[in-house]
Amino acid sequence: MAESDRSTPLRVLVYSNDADTRQQVILALGPRPRPDLPELDYLEVATAPVVIEQMDAGGIDLAILDGESVPAGGLGIAKQLKDEIEQCPPVVVLTGRPDDAWLANWSRAEASVSHPIDPMQLTRAVAGVLNAR
Repeated sequence: MAESDRSTPLRVLVYSNDADTRQQVILALGPRPRPDLPELDYLEVATAPVVIEQMDAGGIDLAILDGESVPAGGLGIAKQLKDEIEQCPPVVVLTGRPDDAWLANWSRAEASVSHPIDPMQLTRAVAGVLNAR
């Protein structure tokens, strides 16, 4: 990644109906999860309609969606985004348990991390997705 690429912050949408989950994600990743990545600028979203609105508007570099959110889970939203947005940004989904990884594959998310959120595992997943784009 060129130096100029690292100086422009990436916009990361974090969706969960649970404010604690959103904060866990943001605290786990921090402002710059790894030196080889740009800084991250977070947009917290609590409802599915706002996720769709923000993703449709563009300017999002990565979406982290909580599969355990209610009434609309992040896995279904991920599938909808991948089906409806032609150049959909990468998506990381948070699953209820490691055995739910098959649901993440169904949703077409680029990566999944299970609850409870492990900062190292989330950072690896996010870095892998961002470095691959």
